[in-house]
Amino acid sequence: MSSDAHSAQQEWKHWHEQRTAMVSAPHGPLSLTGTHWLADHPEGRIPAVPGQWREDGGEVVLTATAEDRVTVDGEPLTGEIRLTADRGPIPESRVEAGGRRLVVMRREGLWAVRDFDPGSPARQAFKGIEATPYDPRWELPGAYRPYPEARSVRVENADGRERGLGLAGEIVFEIDGAPQALHVAVEADGSLWAVFADATSGKDSYRFRFLRPAPPAADGAVTVDFNRALLPPCAFADHFICPFPPPGNTLPVGVPAGERDVRTG
Repeated sequence: MSSDAHSAQQEWKHWHEQRTAMVSAPHGPLSLTGTHWLADHPEGRIPAVPGQWREDGGEVVLTATAEDRVTVDGEPLTGEIRLTADRGPIPESRVEAGGRRLVVMRREGLWAVRDFDPGSPARQAFKGIEATPYDPRWELPGAYRPYPEARSVRVENADGRERGLGLAGEIVFEIDGAPQALHVAVEADGSLWAVFADATSGKDSYRFRFLRPAPPAADGAVTVDFNRALLPPCAFADHFICPFPPPGNTLPVGVPAGERDVRTG
């Protein structure tokens, strides 16, 4: 094995270890036990979640008593406080109750509260991420081609609801000499994001996966590294609302690389 190949293999191993640690962290994806839409609870009481929650225009109003044992910014809450959507890491969300983080989120104008519980059954059952070891054949050269104008398509999400998915362009590449393409979004840092499926999906791998290539070069060149294909958050907990692949993002060939499924026991 060449020194470059060995280095790439070691980098992938470190990446995989970091991913496993992040997923299994106390407030990582495995700890999500519920996404509660406030519109489904007009009386303000969410089952098993302390406090009373209601939306008021562009904010959420949380009312708690001493018996609720809720803290906001580390201080016990007795009374009422107005909240906006949490933007930072889950462990830094403002509302806590008995080690759980209650995260306020807004999606397409609707408010929800997410409950991250370190004692969740999914976290207790987690035994690792099934992943194919690094294979240089799946690190492919490609090109990013932006659309003249960004577009949005409606796709089904893991919770059964249909939502808009913004797309900014496509990446083109070849697998065994055959041209392929995936529609992608552009993240705030310039990196790309694709939701894709392939011939292994639902069989030898989870039903769909994410791919997050680094920002393309000035000429559009981009590395399409399927060794770093990611399981979506909903592979770890049923309460995430991951989008399914948009039309055109199901590859006709198998991609037996990257993360494939969650190992439990």
